[in-house]
Amino acid sequence: MPYEWIAPNQDGEPTELHLWPYRSLPKRGFVIFIGVTAAFVLLPLIAVLGSPILWGILPFIVGAVWAMWYFLQRSYKDGEVLEELCIWDDRMTLTRHNPRAPKQEWEANPYWVKVELLAKGGPVEHYLILKGGNRTVELGAFLTPEERERLAEEIPRILQKVSAP
Repeated sequence: MPYEWIAPNQDGEPTELHLWPYRSLPKRGFVIFIGVTAAFVLLPLIAVLGSPILWGILPFIVGAVWAMWYFLQRSYKDGEVLEELCIWDDRMTLTRHNPRAPKQEWEANPYWVKVELLAKGGPVEHYLILKGGNRTVELGAFLTPEERERLAEEIPRILQKVSAP
């Protein structure tokens, strides 16, 4: 599950929710993929070892493997998004850490925050938004629709639990 709730250890600490995008290719899989791809691409070059044809083909093969490596690394960097939702009894903050942009922050009073799940009309299916503090923010746009639905049920329960005396 690409999100986790962190319960407070002491009074005064917030209840936290951390969300991140799902990784379909772990780092170990990335290394294996690049190694196997390079081996399969270089295997036919054995037939042309020692001939001038090798030097004509080799730059293109190295370029293709390098481009694959570069764009997979870039995809990993783009996926380093982290959203942190912190809930105290008197305030609530959402901080989104973007990989190549400044972080974005939102704050509101949890008593006035509304959690809405838009089945249609949002940029993604079951678009999860928080309304409060004169602003509307999205939460977990990178999650699956089922995860957003589950989160839309969990957040109001946590808000009630935190605001209960």
